[in-house]
This record gives sequence, C-alpha cells and structure tokens, in this order.
Amino acid sequence: MDMIKDSAFETALIEIISKGLPLVKQPYAAIAEQLGSSEAEVIDGIQRVMMRGDLNLFGVVVRHRQLGYRANGMVVWDIPDERIKEVVVWDIPDERIKEVGHCLGQYAFVTLCYQRPRRLPDWHYNLFSMIHGQDRDAVTEQVRFIVEQCGLHGIDHKILFSNRCFKQRGASYRRMHANGDRRGIAING
Repeated sequence: MDMIKDSAFETALIEIISKGLPLVKQPYAAIAEQLGSSEAEVIDGIQRVMMRGDLNLFGVVVRHRQLGYRANGMVVWDIPDERIKEVVVWDIPDERIKEVGHCLGQYAFVTLCYQRPRRLPDWHYNLFSMIHGQDRDAVTEQVRFIVEQCGLHGIDHKILFSNRCFKQRGASYRRMHANGDRRGIAING
C-alpha cells in the first residue's frame, strides 16, 4: 500500500474497530470484508498503528452490572502535589516511584486510575480511580484495603457511587482532516 492508501485504510480500520470487534469466529476476516481487503491486511494494519503508538491497546467494554457488579465508585483522592508522582504510574526510571506508582494499578478491582488538575477552591481532588464491586460495602472495603496497602493513611478521599448508568462504551475516533493530519483526531465518547 502507498502512504495515502495506507492512511485511508488505517483510518477506516480504526473507525471500525473503535465500534467493537464483530462477535464471530474470525473477527478480523469480517472486518476485512467490510474494508474490501484481506484478513492479513487487517492484522498488519492493526500492528502498524500500534507500533506507531496511534493505538496502544484495545479490548472489551464489560457491562459490569449485568455480571453482578452493582456498585461502582469513583474514588477521588487529594494527594499532596509533591507525592502525586509516587502514586500515579509514570514512566520514570526511579525504582521507588515505580514501586509506589504501581500500587493502585496492581489490583484487578481498580479499572481506571488517572490524575486530573485540581479545580480550586471548590474541588481539591487530583487523583481518580474507579472501583467496581458487587455492593457498596465491597467497594468500601476495597478502598480500605488500598489505603492500607498503598500507605494512604491520612489522605483525604471520597467514594462517589454511581446511581444510574446512561451510557457505557469505548471512545470512537474519526479524522477531522482528509489530509491525514494526526492533529485532527476527534474523540467522541
């Protein structure tokens, strides 16, 4: 494929896989049929966009409520700014930072963990993690466990439980510019 065809193919491929893989025995062959290409070209295209870093992972969106996990809580943490890099996973070679940074992310019940800026004076939390459990007591116990295991005693935090799910899906991506300019990628959630 030449550069322009390659870019158009990869754009279409990303658009298709962002909607979810077909639930068939050979999903890449089904995608290839939609694109008018071969299964090998689809796999190669996915590998190319991953090697470039345009796509670093793709997976499933689990409907956790349908699996019996009725409680999910966004845990917001007020991590002192000088300590935030110890708790959030960063690609920093310091072994101590790596060790502490992996603490939150090592538990299967933590499905998201990210840093956001404070919105002072009203919102002083800067670290967010999502925890799913079968009930609120299970989530609360998991938070207590994290506090103990990660040494977060004395760190202000709140559990914001969801009341209702309006939408749950992965993000979808589309190019805004036909010329292939990567700065034109829009994320629709």
